[in-house]
Amino acid sequence: MSADYDPDGLRLPIKVDATSNGEFEPIPLNDQERKLYRSALTQAEENRRRIGLDRRRFLVSACGAATTLLAMNKANAWAGRSQGYFELPDDAALDRDTADALLGGREFIFDIQGHYVPPNVARTLKPACTADHTPVSRDYMACLGADDFIKDVFMDSDTDMMVLSFIPSAPENEPLTIEEAAATREIVDKMNGNHRLLLHGRVNPNQPGDTDRMDELANQWGVSAWKCYTQWGPDGKGFFLSDEDSGIPFIEKARALGVKNICVHKGIPFGRRSYRHSLCDDIGVVAKRFPDVNFMIYHSGYVPGQAEGPYDPERNEGIDSLIKTVIENDLGKHSNVYAELGSTWRFLSTRDPDSAAHTLGKLFKYLGEDNVVWGTDSVWYGSPHDQIVAFRSFQIAESLREQHGYPEITPELRAKVFGLNAIKPYGISMNEVIQRAANDLISTDRLAYRQNPNPHFRTYGPKTRRAFLDLLKASGA
Repeated sequence: MSADYDPDGLRLPIKVDATSNGEFEPIPLNDQERKLYRSALTQAEENRRRIGLDRRRFLVSACGAATTLLAMNKANAWAGRSQGYFELPDDAALDRDTADALLGGREFIFDIQGHYVPPNVARTLKPACTADHTPVSRDYMACLGADDFIKDVFMDSDTDMMVLSFIPSAPENEPLTIEEAAATREIVDKMNGNHRLLLHGRVNPNQPGDTDRMDELANQWGVSAWKCYTQWGPDGKGFFLSDEDSGIPFIEKARALGVKNICVHKGIPFGRRSYRHSLCDDIGVVAKRFPDVNFMIYHSGYVPGQAEGPYDPERNEGIDSLIKTVIENDLGKHSNVYAELGSTWRFLSTRDPDSAAHTLGKLFKYLGEDNVVWGTDSVWYGSPHDQIVAFRSFQIAESLREQHGYPEITPELRAKVFGLNAIKPYGISMNEVIQRAANDLISTDRLAYRQNPNPHFRTYGPKTRRAFLDLLKASGA
C-alpha cells in the first residue's frame, strides 16, 4: 500500500509521502513519518466525529488541514524537534472559522516554478494509459490535460500566477516542448487569465545550438526567463555560469535579448555526476559581474536528505553553498540573487521542520527578506495548496530566532515570499495583476468551485526508485 493512502483510500490534505520532483531519487518515509501519518488520520477521524462531518468533507475543510498540521507538531515534539512548527491553536482543528482565518489567507501568490507534462507526450512513454482512466487510478503524467492542470493549480490552490518551467534534456527528448507549453498558456489566456501563466525558455549553453535558439524563444514565444541546469550536459559534464566558453555567452545573450531573468537549478544533485556543478560557487561571481541580471536559484542549493543548521562558512554544500557565494562576493542583502523554494520547502516542512526553520531563517538573514521567492515544483506534488497552507502557519521558534538572529515569520514577510518579492524581477505591476484577475473566468470559476470543492490530494511524481529510474529513462536523461 502506498504511504499516501489510508485504508479507505482517503488522503491527508497535507501530503506526507515520498514523492520526488523527478530530479532526485525518492526518499522513503521512515517509521516516525509513517506513525505521524497514521496519527493524523486517527485524529482526523476523532475530530470529524466531534463536529459532525463525514470524513471527506472534514479532510477537504480547513479543519482537516489544521488537524494534520497539529498532528505533525505533536509527532515532531515527541521526536525532540520543535525549532520549526506550525503556529496554530488546538481549536483550529474543530472550529472552521478559526481554521479558515488562519489558513485561508488572501495573499497574492506567484509560483515561479511550475511543471506540466501534456498527455500527448507522456502517453507515448506510458502505454498503460487508457482513455477510460478513473479518478482513483489516473496518472497525471500520462493521462491528464491542461484542464486538469488548471484545476490543480488555479482551482484547488490559491495560486494566482505561475511560471511554467522545464526539465533538462536534449531537444529531441524534451518531454515538454516550448510549443506545448505555449499551447497550455493559450488555454489559460482564452479564459481571460492573461498573465496568469508565464513561460521559461530552456537553455543548455553547453549544448551546441542552444544559445542560438534563444532568439526564437524570446521573439516568437515571449519567454519571461531562462531555465538552465549547470550540472547537466549532453556528455554528462556540467558547466558553471562563470565559464567563458558557455555560461558567460549565455548571460550576455540574455542581456542582449532583454530577458534578464536566469533561473538556475542548484542543489538537488543528479548523483555524483558533475556534482561540483550543482554547487553555487559561480552564482556570486556572475551576479557581481552582471548586476542588471536577476539570478533565481532554484531549490536554493538544497540537497535532499541533508539536514540544514545555522550557516557554516566551512560547509560548501546545501543552502550554505548559496549563502557563502553571496557573502564572499560582497553582494549583501537585496541583491540580484534570489533564493527559490521549490521542492526544498515541500520536503523540509513535512519531514524536517527544524531544518526548514534554519533554511528560511538563514536565507532571510543573509540574502534578505526581499530575496526569497515562492516556488512549489507542482504539479509533481499535485496541487500546491498544501504547501501554501503549511507556509501560512509555519513559525521559527523564538529561541532559535534569538540565538541566530532569524526574523519572526510575520504575515508581511509571508506576503513577500508568496509573491511580492518575485514581481520585481519579473517586472509585473501588482495593480495590473489584481485588475486582470478580479474579473477573469478563472476567478469566477474559482469562486463557484469553492462552493463545493473536490480536491484529490494526490501527488504525481515518482515515489519509488523504480519509478524514478523509469522517468529518467523515458526523458532521455
